[in-house]
Amino acid sequence: MATTGRGGINISRGGCQTHASCKGCRSQTRLLLGKDRDTLNRLAADKTVRPAGLEEAAASPDPHIPVLRISQLDALELDAALEQLLWTRFSHCFQNCRPGLLTPVEPELRALLYLLLWRFTLYSNSATVGQSLLSLRYHRAGSLARRYRPLSPRQKLVLAVLAAGPRWLQDRSHSLLPLVGLGSRGSVFERDDGLFQQGLRKALTLVSGVAKFASLINFFIFLRNGRHPILSERIAGAQAVLSKPNVTRDVTYQYMNRELLWHGFADFLIFLLPLMDTRKLKAAVSSFVFGEESSDRKESGERRELWKECGLCGEWPTMPHTVGCQHVFCYYCIKSHRIADARLTCPKCGAETRQPEPLNMKVQSDRLSTS
Repeated sequence: MATTGRGGINISRGGCQTHASCKGCRSQTRLLLGKDRDTLNRLAADKTVRPAGLEEAAASPDPHIPVLRISQLDALELDAALEQLLWTRFSHCFQNCRPGLLTPVEPELRALLYLLLWRFTLYSNSATVGQSLLSLRYHRAGSLARRYRPLSPRQKLVLAVLAAGPRWLQDRSHSLLPLVGLGSRGSVFERDDGLFQQGLRKALTLVSGVAKFASLINFFIFLRNGRHPILSERIAGAQAVLSKPNVTRDVTYQYMNRELLWHGFADFLIFLLPLMDTRKLKAAVSSFVFGEESSDRKESGERRELWKECGLCGEWPTMPHTVGCQHVFCYYCIKSHRIADARLTCPKCGAETRQPEPLNMKVQSDRLSTS
């Protein structure tokens, strides 16, 4: 009797009908089973190839998934912080040189550092450093394809020029404007051809105002639809998308509450500290910690040597004056502090200060007798 094996292959169960133990029949059966196994292996390989292709398609960025506005703004802040960090490290290399060595060429050096950073980040993988940290990258916004398309070299170059060019012009404006007679020394009213310079000045002012107004309108549009936070991205046609699918910005409520509490407490301290009299508070804490007995015990010894030390500078009093307490101050020390702080208190005892008065002659006679 013949049976059908896996893959539609007929296998004789008992081998040859005349020779039950025929070696040829057994070898033929092994060959058929080997072919059957190879067929199954090929089918399994085909099944494993398909999910891999699906996973690769699923892993590609989806430009239709919206990106959080805060993530795009954070990426810009991270990029600005990195540029400032690079400039700080670069300037520290010349801290032992002549002061002001980099000042004449600072705008050019900043632009060069930005272009160097752009070459190894945005030009290489269509993403800045801040975007890479937040799992973002640029997508060609004008393309009709539904799949992700990286930026073209032209778009990357436009982003670099729009980012570094205006900043360089702004930093160099103080030296470029005098070349066309728009500086302080080349006033338009001091030249015969001042009409041209006046028109050029108005044109530059108009262009600057229009650029700022366009940036403001672009930011309002970004808050509306969540795309293109800066004007250069809209001009170049670059849109920030998620570089990995199913990436969410998971910020726990505990972290948010901690940050809000800390920032609120910091703002409260910034508002409160200028209103506090730290010297009086220090004197009160000192008297509370060391006790009144120790202060009374020291008082008798301090009275004899008050005239030897200024309560502010700690040096021998020059033109000694008092302010209503037992301590002595230099005239210039107490006068300058009184001018700076009308509610000045004694840094030694915390007493309210009055108008500085010269030291009593009786104290001076006692000093002369003791000497």
